[in-house]
Amino acid sequence: MSRVLVSDFDYELPEELIAQEPPAERAGARMLLLERASGQWRDSVFRNLPEQMREGDLLVLNNSRVIPARLYARRMNTGSDPSTGRIEVFLTSQLSEWVWEALVRPGRKVQVGTQLVFGEGQLRAEVTARGEFGERTLRVEPVTDFYQLLDRLGHIPLPPYIHRAEKDTDTDTDRERYQTVFACDRGSVAAPTAGLHFTPEILERIRARGVQIAYVTLHVGLGTFQPVRVARVEDIHLHTERYSLPQATADALNAARREGRRVIAAGTTTVRTLEHCARIPGDGTFSAHSGSTNIFISPGFDFRVVQGLLTNFHLPQSTLLMLVSAFAGKEQVLAAYLHAVEARYRFFSYGDCMFIA
Repeated sequence: MSRVLVSDFDYELPEELIAQEPPAERAGARMLLLERASGQWRDSVFRNLPEQMREGDLLVLNNSRVIPARLYARRMNTGSDPSTGRIEVFLTSQLSEWVWEALVRPGRKVQVGTQLVFGEGQLRAEVTARGEFGERTLRVEPVTDFYQLLDRLGHIPLPPYIHRAEKDTDTDTDRERYQTVFACDRGSVAAPTAGLHFTPEILERIRARGVQIAYVTLHVGLGTFQPVRVARVEDIHLHTERYSLPQATADALNAARREGRRVIAAGTTTVRTLEHCARIPGDGTFSAHSGSTNIFISPGFDFRVVQGLLTNFHLPQSTLLMLVSAFAGKEQVLAAYLHAVEARYRFFSYGDCMFIA
């Protein structure tokens, strides 16, 4: 039996096509339309998305809110080691109320027992454990205004391919635009980027066409920033991410499936949430709950829920590109990507998008 390799999902991308800034207008992106049945594509713009929707469709969005998860700390003076050199701390997931998993740099200076001070001492934490890939577990000293402090001390965790003149600086534009207009539940360390294109006006136009809109929450975590470290797709294992399926969304999904209406997912995070929930043992219906998932979707996957997908363009050899390839076919997706490169689409988080149905 042939093995599917990570390298099978590679493509050539000129660096100048990696979007460094959001489009001038939130809904101003280009949009490549890809038809799954035929593999044909055509160029469009995101503002035309409502016209791609049908009356009765159910559009599901991820309303997770990005937190300013990149912080800078100094080590408290300890005995014979007076070093107070700056430590970069990147919160990646919340394990409990005051316990976080984080990436730290330089890691050699942050061992179990290290005490970290943020700002002028407004926030403190102790390193309590070390993970398999160098992550650290931090126990934060309880404070009354944690998220207010995070907003003041933290930086928006822009992906490493987005560069700023000053490496440690996120702009006011980033604070606004690396966040969806419907974000409400704090917890992501990366934006669900397909949702960045929506505006209140676009959402109203979609509703006006008789499309129902519902929300799930999946907090994007460490997996977004970790490169694939294995050669074979079958050996990939994703980090666990927390999600929530509200009652109103469960009811909407059950009704749509019962009535044979399309379910359209905005973003790969929404796809993963819906397809995970569809596999929970039970009577085959959705029910409100919260949980965690590490579902990995690659070619050969049996989609039980999602029939349409809005998604940005993803990194070569990434698990997100594998998911899109599973949905629309690897050859068709890579051919569409080749066209997008030739047509000078903008790629990745601040870039253009595809609608696949």
